[in-house]
Amino acid sequence: MEKKARKLLARKLRLLRLMKGWSQEGLAQASGLDRSYVSSIERGERNVSLDNIEKLADAFGVSLDELLGVPDAALIGEQLLEKFTDSKRDKES
Repeated sequence: MEKKARKLLARKLRLLRLMKGWSQEGLAQASGLDRSYVSSIERGERNVSLDNIEKLADAFGVSLDELLGVPDAALIGEQLLEKFTDSKRDKES
């Protein structure tokens, strides 16, 4: 039986983490969870408790709805482009 909710959460966590520029260790520190636990969530191996989902949402500064919802590709593209543009400007300064 395929675990669709786990896969969705795994993808969303990885995406949010990369958008923040965090390593798994950085996310672990921000959420108060162990790095290996974060890694196993991102691989879709964990049935994550509601308490830990809440910790992850808090670490990213997003609501539970936003963390658990399907990502909006257009919005993510805009945010990534903005992050890339800001990073490029910083390097040119």
